[in-house]
Amino acid sequence: MSTPADDHGEPGASRSGSRRRLGVLAVLALPLALAGCQLPTFYGYKGSTTQGHDEFLLYAGTFIAAIVVGVITAALILWAIFRYRHKSDEIPRQFQYHTLFEVTYTIVPVVIVLVLFGFTVVAENKIDAVSPPTVQTINVYAFQWGWEFNYSGKDVTVEGETVNDPDPVGVNGGTCAPAVDCLGPGLVVPAGEAVLINLRSKDTIHGFYVPQFNFSRYAQPGILNQFQLSVKKTGIYRAQCTQFCGLYHSQMFFHVVAMTPNNFQAWLVSEESSSASNSSGSSGSYGTASGTGSGSSVSYTSPSTEAAR
Repeated sequence: MSTPADDHGEPGASRSGSRRRLGVLAVLALPLALAGCQLPTFYGYKGSTTQGHDEFLLYAGTFIAAIVVGVITAALILWAIFRYRHKSDEIPRQFQYHTLFEVTYTIVPVVIVLVLFGFTVVAENKIDAVSPPTVQTINVYAFQWGWEFNYSGKDVTVEGETVNDPDPVGVNGGTCAPAVDCLGPGLVVPAGEAVLINLRSKDTIHGFYVPQFNFSRYAQPGILNQFQLSVKKTGIYRAQCTQFCGLYHSQMFFHVVAMTPNNFQAWLVSEESSSASNSSGSSGSYGTASGTGSGSSVSYTSPSTEAAR
């Protein structure tokens, strides 16, 4: 039975056209609306390095995709529950196949996985890229249970064991604070510039991990792992070993100090001067510096490590 509106075809067609236009406008406006928003962190770090921020974008994008899929799935489940809820004892119409549905729920997940895989490959290539120029190359050695940082071409080496800090340098050359971020030796880098890290291990497998960088890499004996760090702003960043490596693994901390480029160069000059003046010194005790002849080396043994020996 038709209505006058349907006979003329104008009001119904007009409403349908309005809905389509509104839908098109909503789709076009969505990217503009999202462009003005900041991605939520989802309890993660946004990444204090250029590479870490790329990692964060991949993590946030994957999380958002999972939320969208979850919402759509929940909506379909709820729709089926209420649309086909029990109304009578009559058995619903039975059918075995629905080609459109089967093709859709097979192709859509495959497309989602391929898209996420593509974004992952692009992000990993950007994070792992090692491309010149770099302002400084730093050789990082992990050992039981501490870290050694050697600055290539600068004759500067910083070494420390367990939670002790043999190089308590702050962002502006002052005291390293807060103390909770200053455990273990300090890896000093210039902010805003690319630094090349050569990561090795002197004994067993260790883990080089800086939470705020969204970055972790194994230090393995006999294997050189190279990567770049570009810390975006000055600050002190807590870091630690994440691979169980022995008795004092839980105390194998270090921290990264990002200075302005000028302060970084001044720090290097100061360390080189200290190396030259201490080149004939003998091994020092806890908290003292000792020249090694190959650079400024600040090292000591923690009381707990000494007791274990």
